[in-house]
Amino acid sequence: MKPELGTRPNPIIIEVKELSKVFPGGITAVNKVSFSVYEGEIFGFLGPNGAGKSTTIAVLTTLLKPTGGQAFIAGFDTEKQADRVRSVLGYVSQDLAVDDSLTGRENLILQAGFYHIPRNEIQYRCDEVLKLVGLEEHAGRLVETYSGGMRKRLDIAAGLIHRPKILFLDEPTLGLDIQTRQQVWTYITGLREKYNMTIFLTTHYMEEADSLCNRIAIIDQGEIKTIDRPSKLKREVGEELVKIRFAGGEKNTAEEIEAALHAIRGLPTVKSIRPEHDSQVIVSSDGEALVPLIFEALQPLQVKINSVIVKKPTLDDVYLAFTGRNLRNETADKNQALQSMIRMRRIRS
Repeated sequence: MKPELGTRPNPIIIEVKELSKVFPGGITAVNKVSFSVYEGEIFGFLGPNGAGKSTTIAVLTTLLKPTGGQAFIAGFDTEKQADRVRSVLGYVSQDLAVDDSLTGRENLILQAGFYHIPRNEIQYRCDEVLKLVGLEEHAGRLVETYSGGMRKRLDIAAGLIHRPKILFLDEPTLGLDIQTRQQVWTYITGLREKYNMTIFLTTHYMEEADSLCNRIAIIDQGEIKTIDRPSKLKREVGEELVKIRFAGGEKNTAEEIEAALHAIRGLPTVKSIRPEHDSQVIVSSDGEALVPLIFEALQPLQVKINSVIVKKPTLDDVYLAFTGRNLRNETADKNQALQSMIRMRRIRS
């Protein structure tokens, strides 16, 4: 699903230098962060609630003024050229901005007016984005009849009505079920592929960052801990593990298992072997390639194997390595879903 960029970096379209934001009371939300985003990539900010993700986006989209540092969007200074910045970006916040009392099309017409789109283009623009997010058949329905996923897609359509170069998505799948979340992922990657659009998204979902983003920045307590491609970060934090469980009892003797382990130790990419409960864990630089070699090496020994599992490093492992703690998705999911439900109720009231 994830689009790949070429070997040569594209031009820089977002540049952030020593950016800070301190709120009254001395609360530092963003602490001297610096990074660049290349044109046409999907760039992700990964971190828990309160890490500084939304504050960073608010500064980049000119909704907040920084306390220190600078940020440039498509070459425009976010403080000195705020109007120019707003003309080249789209922004979809965590909070749904659609009006339930209007139809889908009426919401988009209203948004088009905010961007001063010429009247003779508005209907075409509405048709264009409705088709893009798969809502053309539902355009005449009141939004109060939409599902949560349809509302989010309409929200994304509203952020695209003026054809921005850069789209900011703040927790784009917040509170959605996994099936709807994956549908939104498809629309996001489609935008990048069809329009070469630069997409900057924040998320606390590991699988979202891994599936969508060309590069990610892990942010924690207002500071960026690392930036790189998910695949590279996972390779850097640990080796792949091959967990092998030999049959016990009369099927394999202790001597036979020891002979099997001796044979495995001599295979390419094997770094070490350690016991773990009823299994042996093999540390390897290429676990998938190692598995057929293991079976080939053990065939003459006629040793019996119950199971073989390959475990690759995940973004959870990366996050733990750089922050010293786990990013608890389940707790965050419950809290975020509750917050989303409360926001929805406020909108409807």
